[in-house]
Amino acid sequence: MKISELSQRSQVSARSIRHYEQKGLLEADRLDNDYRHFNASAIERVQMIQLYLKLGLTTDQIRVLFRGEVASPDDYEYCEEMLSFYEDKLSSVDSQIAALHELKHLLERQISLTLGKKKSQQQPSAT
Repeated sequence: MKISELSQRSQVSARSIRHYEQKGLLEADRLDNDYRHFNASAIERVQMIQLYLKLGLTTDQIRVLFRGEVASPDDYEYCEEMLSFYEDKLSSVDSQIAALHELKHLLERQISLTLGKKKSQQQPSAT
């Protein structure tokens, strides 16, 4: 199938598919007219790439996983590399969540302080 069909069937832009190919995550045969030709398994491969990206893995990490011929995240046996990637990502997400909670607390405090000042400015002064 051509890149346009792969794009449509996988619901991923042709630009992203070209990027995945450039990064070594996806392979295509070249036709005589230099068009890319992907086999049907490319659909699942693109969907796996998308899932791994959503999980926060980099294209370099995904390439390492694919080099080890790792299956779909829901259909693989224990793999030390994947466990390490997932644990590192989870740690990073936990840190981001903690930072966001702190930011939320600071914003709520600033809103409360601002509203308090606004109320005190709106009250008529006693004369």
